[in-house]
Amino acid sequence: MVYIASWDEFVDRSVQLFRADPESTRYVMKYRHCDGKLVLKVTDNKECLKFKTDQAQEAKKMEKLNNIFFTLMARGPDVDLSEVTGKEQMETQPVKKGRGRKQ
Repeated sequence: MVYIASWDEFVDRSVQLFRADPESTRYVMKYRHCDGKLVLKVTDNKECLKFKTDQAQEAKKMEKLNNIFFTLMARGPDVDLSEVTGKEQMETQPVKKGRGRKQ
């Protein structure tokens, strides 16, 4: 099990792994609050890809990876991933205004 240093490489190789064998590929997330570390793991019992981070910014990227895997699992491994982004969810949520004092 080797940790992949680049996020883009991890996503590309994970998608390739899933498309090669969608029936046996698993995606696991592990978070340790005391260490503040997030570990993502994608495996098909032959190859294991891992990505480790302690940066809070990576949480948004993890959300995008979840959307990619949900799309692949729901629509099949041959789906076009260019339409999958995290922006659709952000645009549909209403913007909250502050609860500050009215003037």
